[in-house]
Amino acid sequence: MSGVRIDERFLDEIKSRLRPSDVIGRTVKLRRQGREFVGLSPFTKERTPSFYVNDDKGQFFDFSSGKTGDLITFLQETERLSFMEAVERLAAEAGVPMPAPDPQAAQREKVRQGLTEWLEMAAAWFEGELRRPVGREARDYLARRGLPEAEWSRFRLGYAPAGRTALKDYLVAKGARPAELVEAGLLIAPEDGGAPYDRFRDRIIFPIAEGRGRIVSFGGRAMDPKARAKYLNGPETSLFHKGHVLYGLGEARKILGAAPAGETPPLIVVEGYMDAIACHRAGLAAVAPLGTALTEEQMELLWRLHPEPTLSFDGDRAGRQAAFRAMDRALPLLKPGKSFRFSMVEGGKDADDVLREHGAQALRQQLARTTPFVEALFAREREAEPLDTPERKAGLKARLRQAAGQIADKDLQQAYRQDLFERFDELFRKETPAAQARPWTSSPPGEGRGGGRWRRRDGWEAPAPPTALGKAAAGQLARGLEPGAAALAAYARRHPQILDDHLEDAFASEGFGEPALKDLVKEIIRLRLETDHLDTDSLTRHLASCGFNALLTDIDRAAATSGAPFMKPDVSLEAANSQWSQAFARLSRLAALDKAIDAAKGHLRGRSDMEAFERLKGERDALRRATREWND
Repeated sequence: MSGVRIDERFLDEIKSRLRPSDVIGRTVKLRRQGREFVGLSPFTKERTPSFYVNDDKGQFFDFSSGKTGDLITFLQETERLSFMEAVERLAAEAGVPMPAPDPQAAQREKVRQGLTEWLEMAAAWFEGELRRPVGREARDYLARRGLPEAEWSRFRLGYAPAGRTALKDYLVAKGARPAELVEAGLLIAPEDGGAPYDRFRDRIIFPIAEGRGRIVSFGGRAMDPKARAKYLNGPETSLFHKGHVLYGLGEARKILGAAPAGETPPLIVVEGYMDAIACHRAGLAAVAPLGTALTEEQMELLWRLHPEPTLSFDGDRAGRQAAFRAMDRALPLLKPGKSFRFSMVEGGKDADDVLREHGAQALRQQLARTTPFVEALFAREREAEPLDTPERKAGLKARLRQAAGQIADKDLQQAYRQDLFERFDELFRKETPAAQARPWTSSPPGEGRGGGRWRRRDGWEAPAPPTALGKAAAGQLARGLEPGAAALAAYARRHPQILDDHLEDAFASEGFGEPALKDLVKEIIRLRLETDHLDTDSLTRHLASCGFNALLTDIDRAAATSGAPFMKPDVSLEAANSQWSQAFARLSRLAALDKAIDAAKGHLRGRSDMEAFERLKGERDALRRATREWND
């Protein structure tokens, strides 16, 4: 369908009308498991299901092959369809008519293709000039920045000589018309009608590519310290719209795509070309806006790659202001499962400085220390002015209410308002003298959990007296905890709501297959059944008061050795919850297989029994290997 333009809005319309589980379920037998669907991989031969479909995300995840994607990707992979063929198939199923071919659009696309070819030729020429004698000072500069020659080709770095028409002369000799090169943003046409001349002169060149890898413009870093603009980007053209493109997007996609199955590595948004390159060299997926604050279009582009990108800014005043601008622009766009985290590079340095001075590991560690959006928002409003008068305190609460009100999604708006106000109350919580003297009051019979339970005036419950449960569990720790089960328990303690779909599941109530965890997990489930609000701190205090303190320490120690992806600090809450559910299903199945194998050992009567036994063992062993891959 030549001349048909397929844009993101059209694709989003198709996806909004189709549930992935319905489409994929016609070729893969799926069963519901919590909030997801699970089945056997269509890409590998497996006996234990490791193929997941999430309708909310519109994605499939295949842990046996490492493949993931949306419905279009699924059809391309399973039926060997081209992108356009897959789109046509899904559009017909969704009842969305394909865009009509547009002769004018086809002609414009032909023109754009011609401009792309000149941009590609210019990029190759810039790369060559960097390595010629004319590029010596540029090479010295890159060496001082710690960027070795071996990395130049990876990022297609180049150099634009100081001559006024060096690039123009080269491309015209290749058949280009000056007007085409002006339209491509390579030449400047003087307003007085004079001859066009090179836009980039005496600058290190950074090619700017769109999502599919096509070069659409360039950025240039001036070699002359007296240059009017230290960094210069190409102008808006038919190919290049500054607010729709992110530098380093292609390389970031490669890094994200190479991540082990089930992991969600961070996606970092930095301020400049060299910062993005520094992150890529450190193994971090990163992009950079092009000299402007993040636009709404760029934010949506980021969310298509990652549910919670990290916005990293320099730790100086300018960096803080840039973070605040991004925050204001993002607030109305936030949705469930789509947010940002914030990271400030310490010491007023940027990512490139940290890489050169301290190495890749130091950079990864710094960027792993992030702040959730709601926490960063609260900190900004809290620090806006002193809070030394009732009026100023009331002003803070008004600002928090106004900030939450900017969020378009009503459910998320309410959740933000509640979180921000809880932080406000905590900031100014002061106990009265009476409360200090008698901090605990008894709940009336029939109120709260089991009438007569002691409760603090501020809502915190008093620890129950120590029980024998914890003492008994502590005695079982001599043999050590199974790391996978410990990881499930550690996460459930931090996020007890994860158990909501498993409150009556025997595998959970039996300690995730670890007898030493049985009583602790049962206590968490009991509390979750009896109260709607169960936060990490109050739960941990309660468990410690019941005698589980030593067990909690051993759980955290064992969980740290598990390699479980949901325990990693840089994983978003949404991704971690999904990974926990998948791990729960895998370990539950493993426990069931172990029981079945033990039961079958004493009842092997013939060849068929032995074959069935071997099948069970094969499935069990494959599942164990998949679980051990956490650590790979």
